[in-house]
Formats: sequence, structure tokens, C-alpha cells
Amino acid sequence: MTPVTAHDYAWIRSSPLLDHALETGYTLTLVRGVAPRDVLRVMEAEPQGTCTGADALIERQDDLLDPTDYWDESFIAGAFTVSGEGGDWTLVLHLADGGTGMQPRFLEALSAGGCAVVHSSNGGKPMDSFQWYVDGELRTTFERPTVRQGSTPDALNTVLAEVGFDLSDDEGGTSGPVDTKASAFALAERLTGVRVTEELLQRAEYQLGHVPEEPAEDWTGIVIDITDAYGKRLYLEVTRDEAESAAARARNRGRETGGSTDVGPETARGGPSEPPR
Repeated sequence: MTPVTAHDYAWIRSSPLLDHALETGYTLTLVRGVAPRDVLRVMEAEPQGTCTGADALIERQDDLLDPTDYWDESFIAGAFTVSGEGGDWTLVLHLADGGTGMQPRFLEALSAGGCAVVHSSNGGKPMDSFQWYVDGELRTTFERPTVRQGSTPDALNTVLAEVGFDLSDDEGGTSGPVDTKASAFALAERLTGVRVTEELLQRAEYQLGHVPEEPAEDWTGIVIDITDAYGKRLYLEVTRDEAESAAARARNRGRETGGSTDVGPETARGGPSEPPR
């Protein structure tokens, strides 16, 4: 049997489903030996029933989205069981998630004692990512195949070349001789034994979960460093206490005068600031 290569995934370029996924962003994860329901639990997803086919998964995601909330990073994940190397795997698909939906802490937990493989794209002018976890450890990851990281960044070099990646040229893509996205699908199959097809994604019975957005990290301050077209620089370091105090003063003035409550750099500091020399 001929080993899989990018050629076997040329179909993704004529697929309406993959065209949508690549345009809006997607994450496709394969986890060995963990049932779909347990995968969604580790992802802290709220159960949302089931649906049949990726088109229905897209509809559920569209129903979730608030078109006026550009900052909502929650998403619907769909998971189902597939056969692969070494037994059953769970395939997890999320669309329109910007390609950032599978957090490292999920992958570390899901791959403990096993394996997890992830590839994703953030849509639009894409940033692509590939990750290979074994026994809770990130073994190899890359956005460009020539710039690899992880505990064993070079462990897959032979396979990378075999499936179609050009390790001497990181400029490959749909316009060049190397289709890096098709190569990513082929690499995932080499590592998992799971062949992803349009029919598989469209006929699967997905268990659904609503994954909430990650809580924002607590912040302690902000730095403003701007140089205008004339070379004049504005540099400010504002602590969180200073920013919150300035905002409170501005709100109080607005209530007293009925005027604007905008807080600018001078308001935050009480006056202009010179850049450090």
C-alpha cells in the first residue's frame, strides 16, 4: 500500500466544506483512546445534543454567533469516533473558531497515556498550525515546516518530506508546487491512521458541545509607545490603578458637566509624558 501524501488530499481544494473551513478558520483534532463525550468534557464544553453532518455543525455554530459581538471566541465543537491506528480515535471539528480553539491544557490532558494530533487555520490570510502530542508532551509543532519546535522538533522530518512538505522552502502553498494544507492532512493521517474524507465529515453523527471563551488574563498595566509621521514620540507607562482612577475621574466629570468621559493619555497621567532617554 502506497503511503499517503498531499496528493491524496487534493480534494480539499474543490470541497465547499473545506473552502468554508479555510475561509473562516477551523481546528481538526484526533485523539486516541478517549471517547467523544470525554473529549468534550475535558474541553469544558456544555453539552448541546447531536447533529448529523458538517453542514449541520456549521448551522449550529452560526446560530451561536452574535453578529454584533466581534470578541466572542466561544464555539461549537463536534466530536465522533473513527477507526485508526491502534484502535478508536475521536475526531473533533470546530469551524469559524479562528483556528485557536484547542488549548494546550486540553491537549496535554487528552494525550496523557496516548496521542493527539491537531491542525488548524485562522482563516482569511491564514496562519496555519500543526501539533503532535504524545503522553501529555508537545513533541513537534510548527506554523511553517522549516521552523519547528517541541521536545523533539526534528522527529518527523522524514515523514514531513514524504507527505509533501518542502523543508528547504517555507513559501509553499496553493500557488506553488507544495500545498502545505493538503500536506498537513496527509501528515495527520500518517500519525493516526485516520483517513479524513468529505463523506466522513458530512455523514458523521457529531456529539456537540459549546466551548466557552477563555477568560481574559488579569492585567496590571498598559504601555503606550507611539511615534508619529514627524518622528515625535509619545511614551506612557500606566499602571492598572492609575488607569482605573483616571477612568473614574473622567466618569465623574462627565456626570457633573454632561460632557465627554473619554480618557486619553494625558488624563491617565494628569499631563503629558516624555519618552525615556
